[in-house]
Amino acid sequence: MKVLVAVKRVIDYNVKIRVKADNTDVDLTNVKMAMNPFCEIAVEEAVRLKEKGVATEIVVVSIGPKEAQEQLRTALALGADRAILVETADKVDSLGVAKILAKVVADEQPGLVIMGKQSIDSDNNQTGQMLGALTGMPQGTFASEVAVDGEKVSVTREIDGGLQTVALNLPAIVTTDLRLNEPRYASLPNIMKAKKKPLDVKTPADLGVDVASKVKTLKVEAPAARSAGIKVGSVDELVEKLKNEAKVI
Repeated sequence: MKVLVAVKRVIDYNVKIRVKADNTDVDLTNVKMAMNPFCEIAVEEAVRLKEKGVATEIVVVSIGPKEAQEQLRTALALGADRAILVETADKVDSLGVAKILAKVVADEQPGLVIMGKQSIDSDNNQTGQMLGALTGMPQGTFASEVAVDGEKVSVTREIDGGLQTVALNLPAIVTTDLRLNEPRYASLPNIMKAKKKPLDVKTPADLGVDVASKVKTLKVEAPAARSAGIKVGSVDELVEKLKNEAKVI
């Protein structure tokens, strides 16, 4: 079974984000970039499926600038077999990404698509669902456990009320949650091998997809600084402040 994994290039989660002076976007000057953490989990799950003998080939795909090859090479070092970069300098929204991935799915015909439930930059949590709508494939979102059995995949989902298990007919789409697994580190020999693995570069035009964004960013602002806390001398004073100042009771 071929597994297709989508990965995204984002600002490293350890980096303190800076907003541009004109509030148009986040400042990316000299900022360390990395693979989206949820995408790392997706790659790890695909590699584990291959180690179990369930998957025969892992294809990773990313959409973004030429520099996104770095994140694809990381995925190859972690165990993926080949990579596809759909190169574009444009800022592609969730629907545009889903349309591109739908074309890649049509070309590659994977038995399973695994992707992070969301990216830590836009936090939209909608590309997997949109891809399911465009392809007609069943989807298991927020996966904390994945088990492939024959022509079905069982996905344990994390929902507000606890856990829900769904059985999907393959081919299917799975989006990963944090508790699904703990990604491994790439070894130096595998990093060297990754340099020789195939990486194809395409453009949205090659796939016949218009990536003009339907979403317009009006303004980007840093979150307000947290105000200092207040110490109270008694429970009665705490209740009074919660009732009359915070107005939460």
